[in-house]
Amino acid sequence: PRRVYAVGYSLTSNRLGKMALSQRAFMPANRQLMAKGLVTRVGPARLQVYARESRIGSKPIPLPKGVTVTVDGSVVKVKGPKGELSQHFTHVVKFEQKDGVLRVAKLEDTRFGMSQHGLARSLCNNMVVGVSDGFERRMELVGTGYRAAVAGKELTLNVGYSKPRVLTIPDGLKVTVEKNTTLVIAGSNKVTVGDFCATVRRQREPEPYKGKGIRYQGEVIKLKEGKGGGKKK
Repeated sequence: PRRVYAVGYSLTSNRLGKMALSQRAFMPANRQLMAKGLVTRVGPARLQVYARESRIGSKPIPLPKGVTVTVDGSVVKVKGPKGELSQHFTHVVKFEQKDGVLRVAKLEDTRFGMSQHGLARSLCNNMVVGVSDGFERRMELVGTGYRAAVAGKELTLNVGYSKPRVLTIPDGLKVTVEKNTTLVIAGSNKVTVGDFCATVRRQREPEPYKGKGIRYQGEVIKLKEGKGGGKKK
């Protein structure tokens, strides 16, 4: 459940029917909340919101068939058909595996513990999805003469420069080229896939007048008018 605590002030109704802030009526309650550790400080005219349970962190993670999870203290290892991943987590969360479901729980009711609760669940879910289904991103090369080619562990991009750009494909990624202008980047690690896609896009970012460059499939480029855009015909 989500609770809201007013720090230093409480809400009362004034003559105009609007909500006003009153300090004296709420100070004893503030002292009790501070003694329990629910309110960390008292400030003027502020509302401090604490979510006691993260909506994302409280969701269980279903484990597909063929996926195994090993918890060793703060290190979680996930193994599946697409490979094996591991992640080190902070000391404020713990993991429980039961009946084919992985659950994440926080050990501290602090602001840091609350923030790590949902983050740990998202990272674990990404590992489970990565080793079972994998992640895939598609990119397009837009421009005259733009093309890409893959040879071994190298990706060659011809994107309008005097020399081609050659990138080394990281371990764990599979890069394929369709029709010379479409890149398909797949892998089990979502972070590695996203980082390499960003590196590829930086080689020739879409320019704002004709939209030429490397873009994600489905990405909308907002184009500007050229110098002759405002001239009367």
